[in-house]
Amino acid sequence: MKDIQDYSLIRHNTFGIDAKCRRFLEYENTQEAACVAKMLRESDTPYIIIGGGSNLLLTQDFEGIVVHSAVKGFSVDGCRARCGSGMAWDHVVEQSLNVSLYGAENLSLIPGDVGASAVQNIGAYGVEAKDLIESVTAVEITTGRELTIGRDECRYGYRDSRFKHEWKNRFLITNVTYRFSREFIPHLDYGNIRSELERRGLVNPTAMQLRQVIIDIRRAKLPDPEVVGNAGSFFMNPVVNKAKFDELMEKYPQMPYYTIDENHVKIPAGWMIDQCGWKGKSLGRAGVHDKQALVLVNRGGAEGRDIVSLYQAIQSDVKEKFGIEIFPEVNVI
Repeated sequence: MKDIQDYSLIRHNTFGIDAKCRRFLEYENTQEAACVAKMLRESDTPYIIIGGGSNLLLTQDFEGIVVHSAVKGFSVDGCRARCGSGMAWDHVVEQSLNVSLYGAENLSLIPGDVGASAVQNIGAYGVEAKDLIESVTAVEITTGRELTIGRDECRYGYRDSRFKHEWKNRFLITNVTYRFSREFIPHLDYGNIRSELERRGLVNPTAMQLRQVIIDIRRAKLPDPEVVGNAGSFFMNPVVNKAKFDELMEKYPQMPYYTIDENHVKIPAGWMIDQCGWKGKSLGRAGVHDKQALVLVNRGGAEGRDIVSLYQAIQSDVKEKFGIEIFPEVNVI
């Protein structure tokens, strides 16, 4: 177990913000998680729990304890895979395909850890983590007990779960169990997946071929955080009611959209940001990626408050032009 004072979090956030915490605790197994829980109960210092930092914006030093999971492991039982919360999510996708477990292909190359997938309900190209999660194993901080929480108890929604609300900072997640399929059923009708497959002459792609196409699409749109600091898609795509959608379509007939149900439609936030003229633009040392307006980037030496100023300016312009509020997908601390 790691227990480090005055610790820099620069390697724990993909924006590359050099903020510090007073104390850093990292656990590698259930026993160490229980030990960390005891430390948290006995301390009157505030604490936060982080994953891989790919969904995190640090705006200042944190005068408290930061907790991180380093639990590894990937074990298979039939169609199920039990994965350590500190394992990189994309390694789960890769390893599942290596043992003929299917369903996560469209979630390839999403940054972050397994534990965060259960908190955030990560998603891409028509698939969400909740489609795969069977249960979450965690240590309850107030009691030190290990619990197994079923998917339905987590109340998953669009990039949402109880872990982000009433369960925030209540559990130290140790493992997530995913239920996959032994039959490969590709999901191709989202974004430009099908057109890219056709361009490559792949009529009936294998799971590995689909994974590679997803990886290539993401790499073409999203900057590598090792080169340019970013947190991937910064804003959530807003869901509007049918009346608002009809109003917008009258003004913007070229507007892309995704039907949720007969009464709700999802509007791409990136498209709205682009229409407001922000793609490729900067505000100080923070900017909007020139290939994908949904991605905010650290141009070099940006502080958290620089990113905040940028995203608030974008929010204001989108609200003024479209009458829609967009909200960060990342956690702002």
